[in-house]
Amino acid sequence: MEDIARRTVSKLSWRLLPLLMVSYFIAYLDRVNLGFAGASMSKDLGFTSTVFGSAAGIFFVAYFLLEVPSNLALERFGARRWIARIMLSWGLLSAIQAGVGGATSFNLVRFLLGAAEAGFFPGVIFYLTLWFPAAYRARIVGWFMFAVPISTVIGSPISGYILNMEGAMGLHGWQWLFILEALPALVLAGVVLAYLPDGPADAKWLTGEERQWLTTTLAAERRNREALHAISWTQSLRNWRVIAMGFIYMGITVPLYGLGFFLPQIIKGFGGLGNVEVGFVNAFPYLVGAIAMLFWSRASDARRERKAFLLIPLACIFVGLVAAANIAAPVPKMAAVTLAAFGIFSALPVFWTFPTAILSGVAAAAGIAWINAIGNLGGYIGPTIFGMLRDRMGNDVFAVMFLALLSVLAFVLVLLVGHDARAEQAQQVPVRA
Repeated sequence: MEDIARRTVSKLSWRLLPLLMVSYFIAYLDRVNLGFAGASMSKDLGFTSTVFGSAAGIFFVAYFLLEVPSNLALERFGARRWIARIMLSWGLLSAIQAGVGGATSFNLVRFLLGAAEAGFFPGVIFYLTLWFPAAYRARIVGWFMFAVPISTVIGSPISGYILNMEGAMGLHGWQWLFILEALPALVLAGVVLAYLPDGPADAKWLTGEERQWLTTTLAAERRNREALHAISWTQSLRNWRVIAMGFIYMGITVPLYGLGFFLPQIIKGFGGLGNVEVGFVNAFPYLVGAIAMLFWSRASDARRERKAFLLIPLACIFVGLVAAANIAAPVPKMAAVTLAAFGIFSALPVFWTFPTAILSGVAAAAGIAWINAIGNLGGYIGPTIFGMLRDRMGNDVFAVMFLALLSVLAFVLVLLVGHDARAEQAQQVPVRA
């Protein structure tokens, strides 16, 4: 049985994860490349930090409004077609950002971009529950979300080089950034449509024995979850634990996006660094976070422990950001940011084991989307309030402290919500893979 489990999970991982990771890499890069465009774009278009932060965050207002409908559509029409649709529309709108000429058009395009991308991340999280047993879920989500820090590790230097294309063919560097980094999404939309299977029934590359083990295991887990938490998709939207999980996630996303959109500008403020150098310095905390994400999620699976493995990273976020807010020297300030990055990226995959332990079927599609929608309001709150505090105070101290406070909210809510270990004990397979 262990041999079948290892063989099946290995096949699933190699078949599904590379395409999903590359897709999320491009999605996240298209979402946060605005951080690199920010300094030159704001200068060219006359944006204050408040205007820039608000436009950066309005993306997540549309994202919030359409998350649940989009995920229900994915459950209805299938992952292959719906994810391809999302990628095509966000690629087009990401490129259109190059044509904005002022605050109004900037806000409009960012809002539409959020609407286009709504449902991608929770859709994939839901999609992974259709394939991978609970015992493997933290590491699988960890590998998928590995694309988040890696998009910055790789994208930061690339974005720096693209920004140096200033004046080529009469375009600003930030315009080239939006255009060139949107192209992969358009290509990948076709690849997803041709390659991604909707569910295990389409997995012709599994043997009969492997498919039987997979469907039996997932069905047993689903029965166990529904025996403990039999709720409809509408009930999942009102469930206090689901809503609380959304605010836990917000406590992670506020620091994630607050730093993502403004860290390049903070580094630029150190002085003496060009676009490429800023890109490499900005990449370092994310590189540490990427490595931590993989090891931390695997350790959580191996020990079948979730709560402690989420509380420790949340504490690291708080300590790192408080230190960063109160340190001016570049090297120790970046060391503190790196500690916060370790916390952010270690927390992300472990967090997503919480909702998937209690939600199944359409309730999972709606509940996961609802959690992600609430949490991603942090993408609006973080940059918007960060920009306002930065303008008002004339420095980053209070802005970074604000990010730190949200991790405290998440820490307290984790203590209240806990983690339903009974639901995760439904797996009929060993944790080794």
